[in-house]
Amino acid sequence: MFNFTSGYNDLLHEAWQQFINYEPFDYSFIRPEILESWKRSRTFSVDPFHLKTTILTKQELMKQITGENALLVEVAQSYMEKLYSCVKGSGFYLLLCDREGYILHIVGDREIIEHGEATSRLVVGANRSEQFAGTNAIGTCLELMKPIQTWGEEHYIKAHKNYTCSGAPIYGADGEIIGCLNITGRYTQVHPHTLGMAISAVDGISKELILKKVNRDILRVSCQRNRIIETMTSGLFLLNMEDEIIQVNSTARKMLGLKNRNIIGKTISEFIHFNEDPEENRSFLQYETYNKDAQIYLSDSTIPMNFNVSVNFVIGGNDEKDGKLVRFTEAKKINSLVNRISGFKSKFTFTSIIHESEPMEIMIRNSKKAAKSSSNVLILGESGTGKEMIAQSIHGDSSYSNGPFIAINCGALPKGLVESELFGYEKGAFTGAGKEGNPGKFELADGGTIFLDEIGEMPLDVQVLLLRVLETREIVRIGGKHPRPVDIRIIAATNRDLREEVKEKNFREDLFYRLNVFSIKVPRLKDRGGDIKVLAEYFIQSRAESRNLDVEISPEIFSILMNHEWPGNVRELENTMERALNIMDGNILKPEHLPDYLLKSGISEAGLPGTQPYVKSRKRDSRESIEEGLRATGGNIKKTAEYLGLSRRTMYRKFEKYKINYEVYRETEAD
Repeated sequence: MFNFTSGYNDLLHEAWQQFINYEPFDYSFIRPEILESWKRSRTFSVDPFHLKTTILTKQELMKQITGENALLVEVAQSYMEKLYSCVKGSGFYLLLCDREGYILHIVGDREIIEHGEATSRLVVGANRSEQFAGTNAIGTCLELMKPIQTWGEEHYIKAHKNYTCSGAPIYGADGEIIGCLNITGRYTQVHPHTLGMAISAVDGISKELILKKVNRDILRVSCQRNRIIETMTSGLFLLNMEDEIIQVNSTARKMLGLKNRNIIGKTISEFIHFNEDPEENRSFLQYETYNKDAQIYLSDSTIPMNFNVSVNFVIGGNDEKDGKLVRFTEAKKINSLVNRISGFKSKFTFTSIIHESEPMEIMIRNSKKAAKSSSNVLILGESGTGKEMIAQSIHGDSSYSNGPFIAINCGALPKGLVESELFGYEKGAFTGAGKEGNPGKFELADGGTIFLDEIGEMPLDVQVLLLRVLETREIVRIGGKHPRPVDIRIIAATNRDLREEVKEKNFREDLFYRLNVFSIKVPRLKDRGGDIKVLAEYFIQSRAESRNLDVEISPEIFSILMNHEWPGNVRELENTMERALNIMDGNILKPEHLPDYLLKSGISEAGLPGTQPYVKSRKRDSRESIEEGLRATGGNIKKTAEYLGLSRRTMYRKFEKYKINYEVYRETEAD
């Protein structure tokens, strides 16, 4: 501890006079922290001869004391009273300040308090930071973030030089400085123990602040947990690892007939048996289960009750099992929910996708990679390319496959109903709302996949809500107060150029990047080559089988189909084949059964330019037909495949089967 003497004080006074007049002097004897504080005071333009401060108004002071500093004042007051009882009558007083240096509370001898008010404006609400008061134990302590004692001439302002001050910072529960405790007295009464008393007091204050915060956090979490448990429609029991009941909601008490019974602290098996077999009953709660059908027996009844029971372990801060959450749901409620979402199942898998073309192979490989991830997927493609089929296939190959698949056409939802359809509503949320409320599609998709088709049509105000769901994985029903967590996979699709929509301010940029984590491009039908023939055959044969028909397809049809642009893609082809099947006579599908616009845009019965027309009695995949095609196209395999209405893959298989050396027919390397 520094030795404060009258000689040191006199030398300080001389040094201070030279310093404030910017005169050269040997300042090396001054404590470094004091000299640096003088320099800061001069930088702040503090007048060493005139007091400058800012004083809070009554309203501002009350806000400080009852607001963010309320707990600090509450805790510190008792410590200040105890400390004052030790120095009472000695001319000392104590000041409590916030982190900015504003005085919040004063305790001390009346005489010195009044003297401080008159000479140094030391009043509640005054600011004692270095910016206003220069070097002093409060401001310098907060600046240095450590305890300090200032004495006599060490102060920067002349009016303060009659005092000795001992200040120590107060740390809050988060480890941040939230204030300062200062002990002030006449400079003639300086003693190193005074600073020690201040340090001891703030240590006690900081520890109590931490304890109170922990207790308040525990209480707050407990209250939040109570509210959450009570708002659940299922019956909930919170158990410790010994299966003793810690908490139970009113729904569980009601559904299990435990309303007026004292069950807290007792084991759940005293009231409920999960099986008639005692051994199985003991093991029921030892493993996590989800909606397991169980017959429940109450301790005072032999009549079983049917419930769906879920058991989940509660993980503590050390990542170890800390308890169990047991949820009871009436079986009829589960069945009702299943019935409501029974239509929300995917029908297609990757094996359902009829194709032979390379573009589709690439797209399917990428889609399978997307299925193994839980990231959001954006499917891009023209109308009719089969975007929903891809989405269903991704769902069926993902970890969400056991959950529902819910598809929503964002462009088909009425503008005023989009929000309620997606997020649901609470009872009485608006005129016409159902008495029991209604879950939205996001809630119904919990545990599965939600497919947002035509996402580019979604209104901007609903895009904001969707973005929040993507970020928080929670939804709030219309009229609801509490968020509901949802575990869902989101797949979106559009036939629009979303980047252009973003530029045109029709689509939110942040939502686009949230959705575009995994992008899948579905090729147009006209870019899929031989898939046109494969799909046409599939559509005809599958419908013919359902009608017990044996249909033969005229080869000319495939040439016509291969030369159409197919703006409606696979959907247009499927409708075309169904129409042709409906209007044909007999069991042969001929060009005249196709729509007129196809006949005009496709290949006539005369065949391809420079080739011979098909021989109707000859199979298009026979050796003779293939060799005829190779000759007609100069050995160009692609054109031969189109000519015959076959895929290139099928062509190569036929080459191998018939031992055809297609090289001998080549006239060009265009292939």
